Amino acid sequence: MNAVLRCRDLDAGYAKGRPCVRGLDIDVHRGEILALLGPNGAGKTTGLVTLAGLLPGLGGTVEVDGKLLPPGRARAACRAGLVLVPDNRALFTTLTAEENLRLATRGRGKWTSERDTVLDYFPGLANRLKVAAGALSGGEQQMLAIGRALVQHPRILLIDELSMGLAPVIVERLLPVIRQVADDTGTAVIIVEQHVGLALGIADTAMVLRHGVTVLRDDARTLAAAPELIEHAYLGDHRGSGGDSAATTSSAEASG
Repeated sequence: MNAVLRCRDLDAGYAKGRPCVRGLDIDVHRGEILALLGPNGAGKTTGLVTLAGLLPGLGGTVEVDGKLLPPGRARAACRAGLVLVPDNRALFTTLTAEENLRLATRGRGKWTSERDTVLDYFPGLANRLKVAAGALSGGEQQMLAIGRALVQHPRILLIDELSMGLAPVIVERLLPVIRQVADDTGTAVIIVEQHVGLALGIADTAMVLRHGVTVLRDDARTLAAAPELIEHAYLGDHRGSGGDSAATTSSAEASG
């Protein structure tokens, strides 16, 4: 099965010639969830915004359904079906929840159907549609941000730090919805998340970045059952050089 999103040897960063993400390779298939993990400053957000076209790549390629995307072209990425939920949610806080959703539809489809789909996933928004987005709770704002992405019918949904500012109990409720969306719609998902155990619980595959380099990639269930591999990937090999290589090799051996 061909990957919906294929990224090869992607370098990304904010200064030309100084990438903070190096040689990123990603394949995500229809209905698959990839958990992109790593410590703070590892390059996870930089990778996502580059995939979304908000930041021009410094090298490498990004393809959607085999078609090459021009670097740094957010509109082209969006037209191809890449939709980003940023870590700050980027809602129009003075507009109501309903108005935020309507803006995202851009006149496509039937509004009632679009709204009802969002409410099926997030019934807690049903009585909050007329409330200004800025007056919603953090959890409700995150539901709205994800709902706004869903009404755009993404082929690939990019979610950056879903749990930002949220209590763990709210995160535990929201993450399974992402799994349901992937299963129901076939949307491919890349999710950046600091709650490693919860992310692995809904993901199919996972990879860990450290200092902008992929140090671990494996089946999510394999990694959930071997937390020492994640710990090693986050902290590195303190016994000497070659820590990145050691972490990747351990992953391959664990998956057989």
